[in-house]
Amino acid sequence: MNIYVGNLSYTLEESELQDAFAEFGEVSSVKILMDRETGRSRGFGFVEMPNQAEGEAAVAQLNEKDVGGRALRVNEARPREER
Repeated sequence: MNIYVGNLSYTLEESELQDAFAEFGEVSSVKILMDRETGRSRGFGFVEMPNQAEGEAAVAQLNEKDVGGRALRVNEARPREER
């Protein structure tokens, strides 16, 4: 399950995000998107969890939870739209 995570603190590390999701099951990948110009976090990222049920539990429990001083926005990622 691919999960979108928004409203991230700009100082949050990928390892911290992985730890938050690992409480709910196996995490196969974590990616926080970075701004090309400044090198700083863009405030959102994606977490991949191979088990659908664990992913759904993580979405339900972590949405609006305070992590790094900000309330996360967590939901299932939608496929990227064609431009």
